[in-house]
Amino acid sequence: MSQFKYLINRWSRSDRQRSVNRDLQHTQKTKAALSNQLDNNLQLLQKVYADCSDIIFHNFWIGDQIQAVLIYIDGLTNTEEVDQHVLAPLQKDFPHEYNLETIRKKIAVSYIKQVETIDDIIAEISVGNAFLLVDQENQGLSIGVSQWKTRSIEEPSAESVLRGPREGFIESLRVNTALLRRKVRNSNLKIRTMSIGTYTTTPIGIAYIEGIAEPDLIQEMMSRLERIEIDGILDSMYIEEMIEDNPYSPFPQVLSTERPDIAGAYLLEGHIVVLVDGSPSVLIAPTTMFALLQSPEDYYERYVGSTAIRWLRYLFFIISLLGPSIYIAVITYHQEMIPTKLLLTMAKSREQIPFPALVEALLMEIMFEALREAGARLPKQIGSAVSIVGALVIGQAAISAGIVSSPMVMVVAITGVASFMVPRFVVGIAVRVLRFPLMFLAGFLGLLGLLLGVIVILNHLLALRSFGVPYLTPLAPVQSSDHKDVLLRAPHWRMNTRPHLTGMQNLYRQSSNQRGINHQRMTMDDEEGGFYEL
Repeated sequence: MSQFKYLINRWSRSDRQRSVNRDLQHTQKTKAALSNQLDNNLQLLQKVYADCSDIIFHNFWIGDQIQAVLIYIDGLTNTEEVDQHVLAPLQKDFPHEYNLETIRKKIAVSYIKQVETIDDIIAEISVGNAFLLVDQENQGLSIGVSQWKTRSIEEPSAESVLRGPREGFIESLRVNTALLRRKVRNSNLKIRTMSIGTYTTTPIGIAYIEGIAEPDLIQEMMSRLERIEIDGILDSMYIEEMIEDNPYSPFPQVLSTERPDIAGAYLLEGHIVVLVDGSPSVLIAPTTMFALLQSPEDYYERYVGSTAIRWLRYLFFIISLLGPSIYIAVITYHQEMIPTKLLLTMAKSREQIPFPALVEALLMEIMFEALREAGARLPKQIGSAVSIVGALVIGQAAISAGIVSSPMVMVVAITGVASFMVPRFVVGIAVRVLRFPLMFLAGFLGLLGLLLGVIVILNHLLALRSFGVPYLTPLAPVQSSDHKDVLLRAPHWRMNTRPHLTGMQNLYRQSSNQRGINHQRMTMDDEEGGFYEL
């Protein structure tokens, strides 16, 4: 597809630099193979794990005749399984004729892998597996007895809903992939894995539905991930910033969520989901501006109410961006736009204020942002109380002291409430950042400056791409068949096609008649108490 050929990875390094880095990493890795002398292998591994107090080297004899060492990480390995299913069977009577295959049959663990290089041994031990070294053998056995401490599955606090699933992703990659499998129970759901990070070697999962996701999109995602060269990945945000089309844009080009139902819904639309081990937030690409303004509850309530709330959300999104700027422009340069009675009231409230409207707005906006951040950083028990009480006290004190006017406090408060209606926190941050330059433009140039700022933002949004998909799709460019889930939330039985985002071949998601009745009008027979056909 042409839109994927258009993509340019501005963040990628030159091929020559990448080749040099790969050579350096290659030389740093230990590609040495195991020898058949246990003491030599043990000395090499003890040198690798020098000054590591949590690495356990357990020496023992297999059947009182074969010397062996079991290596594992204390805290990542299930020691009870090691005792019951590894050490206990091997320390019993053992045949005189032995090899790795006979030892393997004695171990009652499902995952056992033969490993012969130091690099592979380190990789297996790092994920919590126990590694068995046996004398006179140039290979070892990696035994799957890892035990990870994870938190329970619970509803994400930032994406809670009144009606819908109450489960969310956690920090375990395998638990998260299982949650996805639970939503999409089909063999066409493919999950590729890779590791990123020189030191962390963080496992990454790339999920998509074969036959729905565009192959060019899958290839582009894999290409961007393979180009990442970094020392460590600790959260999905590391990946997000490195695969975006425009990393300097304040608007996110990848959707982030902690809800498996949202990830499953986007998989069914042909998107790709990226899961990062250690992070409860998964990444969904490509995305659009309107997808970032949608809430999961839009699809769990009646479509009439969901449409009305969606329009209200769009309105307050505009208010959160332009509210203070419009007030500053009108009160400073365009007083003729205000009704006379209202103008007299506002003039009276501003009579004793020593600052212009721009300075007023900046003082209140900065204070409001500080209170919001303080409330988010404080403990939950007192955070909300401090932010609410602080806003009330400081606002009233500022009015009483004659520093700001009452209308300005109202405008800032309404803008703050409007910003909380944006369902995605990252979009709210972008709005909060852009609000200040718009306020300066309105303060110096009035509505003309505000209009100029809006044009610049719209021009940026029109030029923005998410994996080649225009950011304002389906309004720009216009795709009328996709309007059923943008300005409106059409009933589920009317959403017959998937969005035209990635040019997928499997466009139809259901038949054209999904009303749940037998296509016949039915009515109630009052006398017989049953139904009959008209």
